[in-house]
Amino acid sequence: MDVIVIGGGISGVATAYQLSAAGHRVCVVERHATVAQGATYGDGGVLLPSPLDAWFGPTFMRERQALDSGIVYKPGLNGQVRRFVKRLADLQAPDAFVAQYARLQPLVDASRETLASLEAEFGLEFEQKTGVLHVVRDERDWDALQPALELLRTLELPHQTLTAAECAALEPSVPAEPPFAGGVLLETERAGNCPLFTKLLKQMLDERDVQFRFGAEVAALRIDGGRAAVELAPARGDRRAAKSREVDVIAADAIVVAAGAGSVALLERLGWALPLHPLRFHTLTAPLAYEEHAPRFTIVDSVRRIAMSRTHRRLRIGGGGVLQSAQDTARPLAEPLAETALALLGQAAHDWIPGSAKISAALSWQGIKLLSPDGLPVVGPTPHPRIFTNFGHGPAGWGLACGSAKVVADCLGAEPGWPADTLAALRAGRFLS
Repeated sequence: MDVIVIGGGISGVATAYQLSAAGHRVCVVERHATVAQGATYGDGGVLLPSPLDAWFGPTFMRERQALDSGIVYKPGLNGQVRRFVKRLADLQAPDAFVAQYARLQPLVDASRETLASLEAEFGLEFEQKTGVLHVVRDERDWDALQPALELLRTLELPHQTLTAAECAALEPSVPAEPPFAGGVLLETERAGNCPLFTKLLKQMLDERDVQFRFGAEVAALRIDGGRAAVELAPARGDRRAAKSREVDVIAADAIVVAAGAGSVALLERLGWALPLHPLRFHTLTAPLAYEEHAPRFTIVDSVRRIAMSRTHRRLRIGGGGVLQSAQDTARPLAEPLAETALALLGQAAHDWIPGSAKISAALSWQGIKLLSPDGLPVVGPTPHPRIFTNFGHGPAGWGLACGSAKVVADCLGAEPGWPADTLAALRAGRFLS
């Protein structure tokens, strides 16, 4: 089959790989000049979400103040934002959290297997490192985290529950004073360089004759009977094309929408309104200050969802989400809000790994990622048999995109082989019924 993949981030490139491996002819359409230039560029580094840091559950936005939740929550008078957060809050109850994570777990497992297969087959080196240490400051937060810890035990995920003193002994960059509630070491979980991984995957696709059309923005999707097509917007600055009545259209047997934050608008033009919400995500990339103070493990503030990961001579700190109305998110972020978000990241580094990096010399980045009100991505078939999706993974776990790509390829081949409740929980139709 001829398949068009919209988006050159990790979701789109991973999807192109799986489709190519299944024997399809693939063209990736990307509005930037190369891959990994959007939200993928600013990824925080942790490969896969765990029960401790999925973007839903007992500790996610339990408090509404930025210093407590790690999210700068500015809904204003927008009722849609408040309803969105309320739906996520329904997943804080232990039973609801466990049931929802059970729907996500097959995707986590598939992503882990897919990543391992890619690394083994191609010997990929993308600055990956093993060991993620989750730390929790407050005793109340530690108590709230217990359903996630119980789920770790139920799933038999390798981990160690540690006191503050044990955390400091295991990871000398973390000070035991001031005292904190404790930590959890996920011994086999990993972090890496997501943009580098995406570019390596793109190199392999070049060898497989996968086409990439860069600098091309999709204006609309067209569906007509048994075929589907993408309509491209005129190139920026091309006045002649903008005035022309001719439209650049590429037809295919199937289309996969993996355009990150731009995915919702494309599907809305087909009449499919999905209640995913944009979250402005931040990262700081700072040079190491002292080698001896640099963390050996990736450190994650579990409650604030802030990840601190070392890559060579740099420290990347990701988090500091800003949750506003969609209209406000579409505009440049007000300077006070940007300062608040970046201050959360700097404070996390100061609290958990003081002296590790030169925060004053850090480069900052911000970009948009999509969150769904049920905490799960939008993956697989849509109401039209020629349109598929792979987006909405949120900030936690870029590796999920690789497992999601396998779901898309399997569904397109009409042999999913996935648990029915997982497919039902992931597909776009769950919001359209």
